Amino acid sequence: MSETIMHFAPVEQASRFLAENPDIELFELFILDANGVPRGKLLHREELLAVFQSGRPLPSTILGLTLNGDDVENSGLVWDVGDIDCRAYPLEGSLVRLPWRRVPTAAVQVSMHPSEGRPASVADPRHVLLRTVEALKADGYHPVMACELEFYLLDQQRDAQGRPQPALDNDGGRPRSTQVYGLRELEQIEPFLADLYAACKAQCIPARTAISEYAPGQVEITLEHGDALAAMDQAVRYKRLVKGVAHAHGMQACFMAKPFAQLAGTGMHMHLSLADSAGNNLFASDDKAGTPLLRQAVAGMLRHLRESLLLFCPNANSFRRFQANSYAPLAPTWGVDNRTVSLRVPGGPANSRHVEHRICGADANPYLAAAAILAASHYGIREQLDPGAPVEGNGYAQAIEHLPTDWLTALDALERSEWAREALGDAFLGVYLKVKRAEYRQFMAEVSEQDWRWYLHQA
Repeated sequence: MSETIMHFAPVEQASRFLAENPDIELFELFILDANGVPRGKLLHREELLAVFQSGRPLPSTILGLTLNGDDVENSGLVWDVGDIDCRAYPLEGSLVRLPWRRVPTAAVQVSMHPSEGRPASVADPRHVLLRTVEALKADGYHPVMACELEFYLLDQQRDAQGRPQPALDNDGGRPRSTQVYGLRELEQIEPFLADLYAACKAQCIPARTAISEYAPGQVEITLEHGDALAAMDQAVRYKRLVKGVAHAHGMQACFMAKPFAQLAGTGMHMHLSLADSAGNNLFASDDKAGTPLLRQAVAGMLRHLRESLLLFCPNANSFRRFQANSYAPLAPTWGVDNRTVSLRVPGGPANSRHVEHRICGADANPYLAAAAILAASHYGIREQLDPGAPVEGNGYAQAIEHLPTDWLTALDALERSEWAREALGDAFLGVYLKVKRAEYRQFMAEVSEQDWRWYLHQA
């Protein structure tokens, strides 16, 4: 990757922030690992300027850890390189206050420098997305994306059987019924929502519509469309923000894909369109099925869906979402304004035409999921693929072939994929697959198939 396409934040941003926020005492410096877990350090105020001036050394192992935070010894980032320091730099716009913290604290997100951050830089998931975005832009396509992230608000106390349970409502009751789209349900969490929206505004995260989702205690808030890389940066920070605000309200925000066997799973719907250099939507069409370009992108996503499934569903628990008539997709299908398919083209005015990718669980890493979606779309466009006729009616009943519903099959498919190695980077996949293999072995050795606890603390 060329270093010229990396845009790290200038030191003036830190100087201005310190002048405007004299009360800030601490800074959380974090980088997102392949599992979507933020890892880093807590710094004092006087350390911030040096981070912007010359970066911050982080151990090479930080981007080669399992979900539990264990070293993966064969990743090439541990003993082979002596756990070497790798230099990371702040991202533009990532220096923000954390308004829920008791001690005045801010956060800054960093990414590995392409050369100074070696060897860990090859495993930086944000670099993977950056490469796919730049490849599309080189062909005149500017990807526009947005996330819809669902989550559960859980009580910090477990029930009598030690199981997670929905958090108490504002009136002291515990939600028990689904009440999808219920307004009373939103009113009952109004103090949380008020602080959440205020925190989003403070961090310049474009949070929009809130709805009560398809289970008690389940919520979804949409984020506004924008430049693909910036949109995924916002999704990463939004997820941390939701967890922080929930914790301040005595709750746990859970982004686990399927925390309750009998209730709806938790998804991350990814919205995609392509624009020209002037910002015009290249998917715009009076035809509800979109332009030929849109359909080619859909065909590419369908073609490489199985190979990239692990990036959308990265954990054993992820696959429990896939149940018929659950609003989670089961098959490589597409349709127009149809929520029973994997790739949905929503209705609306012509200039809003886009694709809603409905496969990801909320436990997916936004950078990697977006990279796989964009790389597959680009392939479909280059090859001028045809997705076939859109599904009409019940997509569950019409499915001819189904997506894999187990972790190991998805892991094997990604490992065998020549397309993925070319599109996402052989060096990155080499580390990523070793991490996921280590997690699979750990899961099979230590964790029952019915045990959610291994994932809950990270989700």
